[in-house]
Amino acid sequence: MNEVVAPDLAPPAPLARIIPRDQHSISRASVSPNALKVLYRLRDAGFEAFLVGGCVRDLMLGLTPKDFDIATSALPEEVRRVFRNCRLVGRRFRLAHVFFGREIIEVATFRATAAPEPGDEPIDESSEDSIDGDDTDVESDASQALPDDEVEPDRSNSSNPDRVTDHSGRLLRDNVYGSIDEDVWRRDFSANALYYNIADFSVWDYVGGFEDIAARRLRLIGDPATRYREDPVRMLRAARFQAKLGFTLDPATAAPIAELRALLAGVPPARLFDETLKLFLTGHGAQSLDVLRDWGLLGELLPTVDRYLSSNSDSRVLQMLRQGLINTDARVAAGRPVTPTFLFSLLLYGPFAEIIERQPAERWHDIGTIVDAVDRAARDAQNRIAIPKRFTLGMREMFAAQPRLEQPRGRRALRMLEQPRFRAAYDLLLLRSEFGLAAADVAHWWTVLQEVSQADREHMADALAAAHAGGRGADDGGAGRAPRARRSRGGRRRRRPSQSA
Repeated sequence: MNEVVAPDLAPPAPLARIIPRDQHSISRASVSPNALKVLYRLRDAGFEAFLVGGCVRDLMLGLTPKDFDIATSALPEEVRRVFRNCRLVGRRFRLAHVFFGREIIEVATFRATAAPEPGDEPIDESSEDSIDGDDTDVESDASQALPDDEVEPDRSNSSNPDRVTDHSGRLLRDNVYGSIDEDVWRRDFSANALYYNIADFSVWDYVGGFEDIAARRLRLIGDPATRYREDPVRMLRAARFQAKLGFTLDPATAAPIAELRALLAGVPPARLFDETLKLFLTGHGAQSLDVLRDWGLLGELLPTVDRYLSSNSDSRVLQMLRQGLINTDARVAAGRPVTPTFLFSLLLYGPFAEIIERQPAERWHDIGTIVDAVDRAARDAQNRIAIPKRFTLGMREMFAAQPRLEQPRGRRALRMLEQPRFRAAYDLLLLRSEFGLAAADVAHWWTVLQEVSQADREHMADALAAAHAGGRGADDGGAGRAPRARRSRGGRRRRRPSQSA
């Protein structure tokens, strides 16, 4: 098949290669019933309707898609007329969200080089900490989060006022509708540019994505340098798909990353926060860390974290971070909840420890010193990533709880179990103890405390209080008792903070 690519992304409309049902592996049985409802109702209303993007790719790979996106010839207002359970969202390019309880089917109109005047539909901004839309792959979706006044527009190289870029080539506005033949050129990677046609269950392929998926190859559509300049986040998306799918980056797609990765500094921090969650909280965080470091992208996303890991490449902190991400991936696979608070506590552990170590040793375990170090580490990270305050406050509480967990004091320890952040703080203590960054016997004491009855908890707390007072009962030294640590000035064991947080 001949590929047609032009720098302005407006090539002559080619004919798609149509792959019939008997030549691909996608079955309707693997598609969300709600997505099928949307597809059929759009078709019955006289519109073209296709599954598109990451869900088609995942279905071909035998994976379960996280969500199902639909592309259609219907305008957003027409989609809303077809579905009463529909809401229009988006500032730069309006999308239709069709609600089925907790499931949202996103419907996008085909995009092109001309568009009708936008209507006056209400705008519903996406939440700052959402990790949905993992595989949204149309370029102009990326510009939804870019305010008009964020960057000075550059219209000198564009004859279309609806398609605006800044001086580096990054898209600021791309608000145009068209046909499927034009829509494909708005997409980023060939593996994400396949369309599943509900009319005859065929797959439409314009850019060789069918073969790229079979070869597990990730290839940008068009000139890679131009595409990265239009949207630098595509470099992070390439890393994410490499980590998630195990695909290999096409050499031409990989080549410009080293030269252009600094463009990520110009991406709005709120958008980088969202991309960070997609990288680390969707089931492939450990692999994402390796891929980001390999491509030099971690230094653009989290410079302080990258500097710490580069200068402490064999540290127990790096081992702990990797294991923490592995544990998080396992929780995602098991359908258990994961939180940005715990993620950033792991990622910023090294920079936090460095800040602590600059203080006098006798202040390392003071709550005020710990809280100040967490705030400074978070502020440094927020130079690139807009971490919402509720997560940084959660980090403060987790780290501030570590000295109290490491030095439990009689029945006061029982009150720790009632704290909202106890479980997260305990999980961090347990992980630290696994790598010698906290006392394993203390972590074991807290584990036992949570498993026994209330009466046994009180007995353990009393035994602990007696031990601290210098008295040892006949049952002291049992498996449920926390040992007394040797204490330095301030009543706590003197350790380097990277070993005690």
